[in-house]
Order: sequence, then structure tokens, then C-alpha cells
Amino acid sequence: MKKFIETIKNIWSIEDLRNRILTTLLLVLIYRVGSYIALPGIDANALANFEKSSNQGILGLVNMFAGGSFSRASIFALGIMPYISASIAIQLLTIAVPSFQKMQKEGESGRKKINQYTRYLTVIVTGLQASAYVAYLRNNSGNAIIPEYGTFFFWLSTTVILTAGTLFVMWLGEKITDKGIGNGTSIIIMMGILARLPQALVQEFSSKVAGEGGGPILFLVEIAIFILITIGLILLVQGTRKIPVNYAKRIVGNKQYGGVRQFIPLKVNAAGVMPIIFAQAIMFIPATVVGFATNSESASGFIRIFSDHTNGWYNLIFGLLVIIFTYFYTALIFNPTQMADEMKRNNGFIPGVKPGKATADYIGAVMDRITLPGAFFLALVGVLPGVAAAFKVNSNFATFFGGTSLLIMVGVILDTLQQIESQLLMRHYDGLMSTGRIKGRTAPANV
Repeated sequence: MKKFIETIKNIWSIEDLRNRILTTLLLVLIYRVGSYIALPGIDANALANFEKSSNQGILGLVNMFAGGSFSRASIFALGIMPYISASIAIQLLTIAVPSFQKMQKEGESGRKKINQYTRYLTVIVTGLQASAYVAYLRNNSGNAIIPEYGTFFFWLSTTVILTAGTLFVMWLGEKITDKGIGNGTSIIIMMGILARLPQALVQEFSSKVAGEGGGPILFLVEIAIFILITIGLILLVQGTRKIPVNYAKRIVGNKQYGGVRQFIPLKVNAAGVMPIIFAQAIMFIPATVVGFATNSESASGFIRIFSDHTNGWYNLIFGLLVIIFTYFYTALIFNPTQMADEMKRNNGFIPGVKPGKATADYIGAVMDRITLPGAFFLALVGVLPGVAAAFKVNSNFATFFGGTSLLIMVGVILDTLQQIESQLLMRHYDGLMSTGRIKGRTAPANV
């Protein structure tokens, strides 16, 4: 405790770090306040049934990323998701389209161009999603829409406000990245998820204490399991395989360069949270295509499988999809050939491996081997919420037993702590850990 208090004092004594933390908290507070401001033309008191329907299926996933704004029909109802979708699309273009590949290699100027294209695409995506959201409001919000607003005016005003709201949230994320402690988009998503945790804990405790829920002892057991799962996720996120790289000596003038050994850290979970997001989206498609027929008695058994996340077949299919998408997304973002070429240009080589294609094949083979256990563990994390719900854990609290919620929280918190520790060590203070250091990591793209 004494070490922790001393570290807090050190953090607060660094003016730049203190200002960055306060700026981040202020911008996050603005986002959270805005998530409770209802759209014009919406009766916020009549949204009870709408909130219930908005927490089901793929809409529940969207609502989670929006921090509950989607179900509250707020001005930030679409949250940061359109920006994430646009960013992923641009990222795929940088892999598939030569002109975008060239732009990516242009350094700072290329990065600015890509960011500008991402913003333009965000406006288009948000406009389309806002129009779909208006249609969803009309069909599912009951009497929440005030009739005096008129059909066309409500559609126009809501589309404009939602688009502006998403762009404002995007701006908040960029300001947190520039003026705050970094990873602005990820922090906004994490805060929206984290805001649901206290209510989920209260609901779970109430359900366990009341009736034959199992009592406080069972609640404490659940908390202990939750902590163990969190520790396992930290190991997954931090896990790396280091490949040694030697650099040949070069003499330039009177100075010697190279001649040192470094390491290439290959992450066990290079794909981050994206495989789980992709797999969840695929699992929601059957029920969506049949018009949510899973709620009716006439729905087929096959369709029912995709609507019940406590079903064994659902978890098996979902786990297989997570493994497949882990390899797929890792292949998209990981380029061993490019790494081998860069090593060759810098006179670097892996001991016992020839430069060029042999090095690329070696790095690719190592990545394939370490991705396998990472994919299986990620699949296990993905199905844990369904397993928890099958054991009568409250549905809101069960989402924190793994899956997207916990993985994003753990990843972003570790990133944030690493940023703060870097600031401390740069100014010759002790880091956050009494022994060792928090390993640096690269956040999943826009998550």
C-alpha cells in the first residue's frame, strides 16, 4: 500500500502526466453525460420496452460498444462503431489496394491522408446507420416518438444529429489520443463497458441473496472465478514469443553501428478482440435473416441454436468460428515477408536462418504455432459468458466473465498502465510494478 501511495504521488507530481490524466477524465465525462441526452422528438420515459429489445442479439453488441446509448436513444446512440467500421475497411484497403499500400509507406503524410479518408468514410457509414436506426426506432420504440415532430423532419433531424454525435465522439477519441493518455477510441469503448459493471454486480448480488439464489458465499465464489479469468486474460494479452535477431557490425566514419542482439516479440494473441467480434456478428445472422423468428414457437431447432448462447452446439460453433477468424485476422495484419525484408535492409538476421524467404517462412511458422494455443484460449474466453449464464449467473454480469467486454477492458487497461509507466520511467521514477515492468503491447486496431 505504501508503494502504491508513493506511485500515485509521483504521478501527480509530474505536471504533464497530471494534465493528461485530467484531460482524459474530462473528455470521458463529456462523453458519458452526452450518452444520457435523448434525441429530439423522443420521450425518454417511454423507452422501457425499447431498452429491453435493444439488448438482444447483435443490437446488444452495438449497445455495449455505445455504452448503453443505443438503448437510450441518445445523441451518441451509434457511439464510435461507425468510425471503427470505417477504420477496419480502410485497414483492409491498405492490404489489398496498391495505392493505399503506397500511401501507408509515405510516413506521416500518408498517415494523415489515410486518417482523412477514414473520416470521410465514417460520415457515409454513420449516415446509413442513422437512417436504419430511425427505421428501427419507428418499429420498436412504441410511443417513444413524439407524433408532433412529423415523419420526415424526425428522420432528417435524427440522421443529422446522430452523424454529428458520432463525429463528435470520434473527435473526443482523437483528443484523448493527442492530449490525454493515448488510445482514445479504446478508452471511450472501455468506459462505456465499465459503466455497466457496478449495476451488473448489484443485480447479481441481489439475485443471489434473494430466495434460493445461493447466498453471499456463492456470490463471492463467482467474484473469485471472475478474478481468475481476468488473470488468465492478462497472460493471454501479454504473452509473447521472442525471436532473437543479430545485427551485423557497420563502421561509419569513426563510429561502429550494429553488432547487437535484439528480439522480435510475436504476440500469442496478435488478433486481439476482433475474432470474437466477427464470430458474434456471424452467429447473429441466422436469427436476423428470419426476422428474429427465434422468439416464436414455430422457429426451427437449427435457428434456436443460434439464439441461445447457453446451448452446447452454439458454443461449439462459436468457438470454431473464433479459431478460424483468429488465423484469418492474424494473416491480414501480420506480414512476415515485410518483416524479413526490413531485417535484410538493416543487416539483421536470425541465427541459423538464411535471410530473405527462409526468414519469412521461419517467422510465419513460429507465428502459426503460437497462434494455435492463443486461438483456443480466445475461443474459451468467447464461450465463457454463455457457460456462466448456463450456471444461472445474471445475464448482465455473465457478459463480464469473458468475451468482448472483459477482453477489451483488460487490453485497454494494460495499455493505459503501460503509457503511465513509460511516463514515470522517462522521468526516472519507479514504475507501477515493484519488480519488472508492464510489457508494452500494441492495441487491436481501433478497439
